[in-house]
Amino acid sequence: MLKEQILNVTFEGKQEQAVRVGFKIREEEWNKYNLDDGTSMRMKTVVTDVVRLVTKIREDGQPIYLVKSTNLVESVAPDNLVAKPEDVSKAN
Repeated sequence: MLKEQILNVTFEGKQEQAVRVGFKIREEEWNKYNLDDGTSMRMKTVVTDVVRLVTKIREDGQPIYLVKSTNLVESVAPDNLVAKPEDVSKAN
């Protein structure tokens, strides 16, 4: 078994020690929204990294995990909000 590499991370404004925790995607669901302007939007959070603090635990004894993630957003706007190709080229 490989020795865990200790990382320094910031938690609640202080430097703490942590270890990286590997993970496998079990399920990633989309959240779906209807905006007041008629746009349909969906979004999901994708986890990119997980670390577990080794210097602190929660009050109930559970470990504390810090997660890095990115949000993916897709939207479909109604025709009245979609720019024509010539308008897009003028704006750039």
